[in-house]
Amino acid sequence: MIAIIRIAGQVKIRKDMVETLNRLNLKKKYSCILIDKPKAEELGMIEKIKSFVAYGEINSETLKKLIEARGKYSKSKVHFRLHPPRGGIESKKGFGVGKGVLGNNKEKINDLILRML
Repeated sequence: MIAIIRIAGQVKIRKDMVETLNRLNLKKKYSCILIDKPKAEELGMIEKIKSFVAYGEINSETLKKLIEARGKYSKSKVHFRLHPPRGGIESKKGFGVGKGVLGNNKEKINDLILRML
């Protein structure tokens, strides 16, 4: 299961990127969706907006904590609103400093979600 968290706000984002974020129901900063079995179209949308979101594989323990803290769960796309991460976020780093949290975080997405509950 893939968790996708919007990190960037709405300032200076092209209209086609805003449309893609809206289609994935990531309309506000720090909103999160879960996709159980992503289709090729959804993977293409994720690849297009990877510089505005953090995504990765969520494990069952983190999923259980997310559902307990933030709401209900069904098999379709699930939407959650999260807090800004405790300890800050490193998405605005300059050249050579590090990637931050944007893009594919693989298993590190679980740590980010736990900091945002």
